[in-house]
Amino acid sequence: MESGSALRVRRSLSDIQREYEAGQHAELEALWRAFKGIKELPATDPNSFFMIGGYHGEPFRGAGWGTSAYWGGYCNHGNVLFPTWHRAYLKRLEDALRSIPGCSDVTLPFWDETSDEAAATGIPWALTVENVMLDGNQIPNPLRSFVLNRSIVDHLSPFPDADYGKPIGYETVRYPLSGLVGTADAAATKAHNAQFPDYTKNVGLLNANVIAWLTSSVTVDGKTIQTNVRKKYIDCLEAPNYTVFSNTTSAAEWNDHSDTIAVALESPHNSIHLAIGGYDVPGQGDFSPIPGANGDMGENDTAGLDPIFYFHHAHIDRMFWLWQLRHGSVETLDIIEGYPGTNSVDSQGPTPGVVPNSWLGIDSPLAPFIRADGTPMVSRDCINIERQLGYTYGPGSLASDDTHMLATAAAATEQATGPSRVVSVRGVNRANIGGSFLLSAFVTVDGVQHHIGTEAILSRWHVHGCMNCQTHLEARAHIVVPSGLAGMIDETAVDAQLQTRSQNADSEERTLGASRPTSSVAFQLR
Repeated sequence: MESGSALRVRRSLSDIQREYEAGQHAELEALWRAFKGIKELPATDPNSFFMIGGYHGEPFRGAGWGTSAYWGGYCNHGNVLFPTWHRAYLKRLEDALRSIPGCSDVTLPFWDETSDEAAATGIPWALTVENVMLDGNQIPNPLRSFVLNRSIVDHLSPFPDADYGKPIGYETVRYPLSGLVGTADAAATKAHNAQFPDYTKNVGLLNANVIAWLTSSVTVDGKTIQTNVRKKYIDCLEAPNYTVFSNTTSAAEWNDHSDTIAVALESPHNSIHLAIGGYDVPGQGDFSPIPGANGDMGENDTAGLDPIFYFHHAHIDRMFWLWQLRHGSVETLDIIEGYPGTNSVDSQGPTPGVVPNSWLGIDSPLAPFIRADGTPMVSRDCINIERQLGYTYGPGSLASDDTHMLATAAAATEQATGPSRVVSVRGVNRANIGGSFLLSAFVTVDGVQHHIGTEAILSRWHVHGCMNCQTHLEARAHIVVPSGLAGMIDETAVDAQLQTRSQNADSEERTLGASRPTSSVAFQLR
């Protein structure tokens, strides 16, 4: 950042909406104009939405285009580069938005997912309203979807009839719709989507699902237990170090060997992806049972092609910054050498530009992002967002010390009422699971089963097509049994379940369609 330059401020999108409703249209209209501009650029333009959206997964550029040795996209998940890679990704998008004439001051807002407003209304309307007025014309809202201006071909599918590609003209979709349009899925998708012809009603279903994920709780024996994503966000701010905070692989290792359970930032991040992409909250299915929903945000392959991705990730980046401020880590990030989550083979696998089985650290390249001098950008370049990247965050939820005090008080209350127990789920093989899935825990008290927590696993559709995935197949979850319940149950009262999209988790048989296979999986109560 140049000396003397003013910091750009990433504001809450809800605040910008309120200004618009009060007659101050400039900021939201500039955002619409900028997104409209990059979406209209040719797919080969470096600043086009197609090009930048495709960095995350499809269309499988670089080494991942035609070899299963690499993850198909550039994104990092399940390792310590998850927060910093996505920080660099947002900067690249902002640079593109500001390249559009008249949009040089545009800064990406954040969707404040932990606010009271989000808990009450769901997604900001600026991301869901069907049409908007811009420059005197009514146009399709540039923030609600993207119509592909170039086709995507799935080179990694092991099934000739199961292409996960997307044709030119395909428009991204969210819950309750399905976006599976490959040969084997097209008919089922057409039949499913025909059930939801009313766009406004669909937005209502989407918001209801997001609200349920953000606010779910259960009441047992007069005790209300928070099982929601907002609590996960609060808990992740208490993670003890950057390595464990940064990703689910490292957090799972920590939780295997620690008396305290740490929540990685990546965990609630995954939940919101799946809430928008097509999963109902486990145990809440009677409010909106839509098993055939397969939206783009729910798959690593296509998530970056939905504009809402970037507002969600601005919230994730803000949570990262709040954690840094709280833990005195605005200049350094502590990466535990040799820890799970610090190798390129962990979880997802290596990305183009990263050698397989290499150690990841503060100076690992964040491909394909580059510095001004053309050299690869690394995590060291984006630790301090204000000093190094020239932006900061405006007011929003969880920013005060009150959140930390509330979390500390809750932990003390739990300890006073007795020790918590943990449902540890291990050994879930994702080799034959198509796409993202859920691992959930339930307890039965007085004959009634209660959902106590879920770990959302954001995955790719064709694990078969990723050699690294085939050698790193185990998905794990650690779900706390609240202390108020721990003394009321034993192992016979607990059940752990796997909920998948549309494939049999125990065989190679494809069972595509509107089913949501659910099965019990092995667990340990400790």
